[in-house]
Amino acid sequence: MSDEPIKAEALRKYLNSLVPDDQESYAKRCGTTIGYLRKAISARQRIAESTAIALDRESGGVVSVESVRPDVDWSYLRGSSKRPSRLTTLKCG
Repeated sequence: MSDEPIKAEALRKYLNSLVPDDQESYAKRCGTTIGYLRKAISARQRIAESTAIALDRESGGVVSVESVRPDVDWSYLRGSSKRPSRLTTLKCG
C-alpha cells in the first residue's frame, strides 16, 4: 500500500457545490461527518476504502473512488483488469 496522501480535489469541489445541510446529509449517508471529511481533505489523510466507496455511491459517481483513493487498484476489484489464468501461473514439473 502506498503512503501517498490523498488528493481529494473532486471531493472538495463536490462538497463546496452543496449547501451546508446537504453536506451534512451526504456525509451522514456515507457513514461519516462533514467535519471528518473536511479534516481529511485539509490534512490529506487517507480515507478508508469503505468510505471512498460510499462517497462514490452517494455522489452518483461525481466523487469517484479513484479520485479519493488512487492507491487502490479499483479496476482489479471491478474485474475490468486482466487477471492471469490460474493455469498460466502454475508451474509444471
